Amino acid sequence: MYFVRLLATLDIILPAYNPLPGWESVVINRYLSLKNRFPGITFQLIIVNDGSNRIDEPGATKILKDSIPELIWISYSKNRGKGNALRQGVASSTAELIVYTDIDWPYTEKSMTGLINILSGDMDAVIGVRDQEYYDHLPKTRSRISKLLRTFNGKLLRLKVNDTQAGLKGFKKSVRDIFLSTSIDRYLFDLEFIYFLSGKPDIKIIGFPIKLRPGITFSKMNRKILFQEARNFIKIWIKS
Repeated sequence: MYFVRLLATLDIILPAYNPLPGWESVVINRYLSLKNRFPGITFQLIIVNDGSNRIDEPGATKILKDSIPELIWISYSKNRGKGNALRQGVASSTAELIVYTDIDWPYTEKSMTGLINILSGDMDAVIGVRDQEYYDHLPKTRSRISKLLRTFNGKLLRLKVNDTQAGLKGFKKSVRDIFLSTSIDRYLFDLEFIYFLSGKPDIKIIGFPIKLRPGITFSKMNRKILFQEARNFIKIWIKS
């Protein structure tokens, strides 16, 4: 059993765009299991449907709402990207702790409980950091790009945590407005957030090693998105 000190409310935010069939069962099982680990705090789940056209097959949202009464469901018709979806979710959050991950709940429960316990201390933000095993699961090109980005993050942007793209992060309500000040709609919104945090010496931020659950697979990155995110990186670099 795990105990969070001081803070009594926690929101889990999940962005969703055309998840695989059966996604609702994964979310229900993982969320309820994590919630049971922390009986002393009030959990809430926020799911943001980022313009999916097949998310409610077959009746997934009803199953979710019946299983998780504290669910907040946010939905809009046009796909705008993970960054925008998470800003919508964070804007709806009132909890003292905010944690976000992906709709397929890709990381182990130990990774999530560890992150929450650290965040309940004196850290303002806890950033999931991936290990070599994670990169072994990625397509080779995507793995090389991800590692190169980490190098750029450390040497060019001088971020406090150079791994910005892992899909598990947590932060306190006190830095919520900083997250909401990001503007990138797709993949590099994480980098933008950590860049803003790194520019404030009074904010405490730490990396935390996380591990994938067995059976998680990743797709190749679309070239159009890759070039778009390269331009976003250059914009952030120029600002630095």
